[in-house]
Amino acid sequence: MAGSFVGEDPSSAGGWRDGPLIVTEDAILLDDLLRLCAAAGAMPEVHHGPPGERGGWERAPMILVGDDAAHACRGAARRPGVMLVGRDQDNPDVWRRAVEIGAEYVLRLPDSEGWLVDQIANAVEGVGRSALTVGVMGGRGGSGASTLACALAVTAARSGRRAMLIDGDPLGGGIDVLLGGEESEGLRWPDFARSKGRLGGGALEESLPALHGLRVLSWGRDDEVIIPPQAMRSVLAAARRLGGVVVVDLPRRVDESVAEALAQLDVGLLLVPGELRAVAAAQRVAAAARMVLDDLRVVARGPYTAGLDEQWVAQALGLPLVGDLPTEAGLPSAQDNGVPPGGNSRGALARFCTAFWELADGPGRSDGVPARPRGGGAS
Repeated sequence: MAGSFVGEDPSSAGGWRDGPLIVTEDAILLDDLLRLCAAAGAMPEVHHGPPGERGGWERAPMILVGDDAAHACRGAARRPGVMLVGRDQDNPDVWRRAVEIGAEYVLRLPDSEGWLVDQIANAVEGVGRSALTVGVMGGRGGSGASTLACALAVTAARSGRRAMLIDGDPLGGGIDVLLGGEESEGLRWPDFARSKGRLGGGALEESLPALHGLRVLSWGRDDEVIIPPQAMRSVLAAARRLGGVVVVDLPRRVDESVAEALAQLDVGLLLVPGELRAVAAAQRVAAAARMVLDDLRVVARGPYTAGLDEQWVAQALGLPLVGDLPTEAGLPSAQDNGVPPGGNSRGALARFCTAFWELADGPGRSDGVPARPRGGGAS
């Protein structure tokens, strides 16, 4: 796994994946390649030549052939994902050897280390469709954005989607509390605060608390309240590579870390109470968010000031309307009994979120983004 972690090593959470086949007798080169595999969260298989067991060469997600071992790989089955790795690639014979073994790339270390870590991680995790990533922001303080973010993640998980909920608001008190999981084992944001490089998606997922069928990255109970931009970038990129759904609870202010999160969203939801002052505050939030995020939409919430409704709120902000978020009676008492927001499948909040995800899966979503609804949207 790339990047630095504080506390528990995430690899101990079972995040290692079967890695590439390494073919080399060069001890120094082998040490370098093992280090790069570890950075990608991969456990490689090492041989001095093509593996003797039937199908071993073909089954490997990728093959890294040391320049010293190219001669031993002549005649091996041609396949994609073979790379010739060494240090002295100025020798013209290197390219001849690459052709002989069917290598797709010729790599020189240390120049290609960063790129190679990415390729190893892609190969062992599989690169499919990125997760549909939805951010939720409040138009004003106390609008209920964290509750909506939780409900979206809970309903996504209940529908069978692979779901992850990320708390991007260090001053929000910890979104795991809303899910009743503040004592659950797993890593929190302070453990990832020093991450700079690439994180393995599987290792990230397995290191986080599992609550109500989803994985949750929240804040600890300590005093650290800063997410460096590079950590936000690394964590969200790893989460998106897993596919499924990622929901991010975001603060109203847009600093460098929030801008990193906004840049990776497919769609942002701005939750705005139906009050003139809330709409005025939401205009400032929207202006800052739209500097980074192209697709920002409104979720309005009653009760409404006389003369206002959800359509008026959306028009005042100049943003598409997703719908009117209904009030769910008994939500606080349900949370006290261990039922998270959206946990009651028959509740108004869960129905709203289910309708949103149905839009996400419906016609017009060729790029993984919900088609912009007309009129009342998901209400």
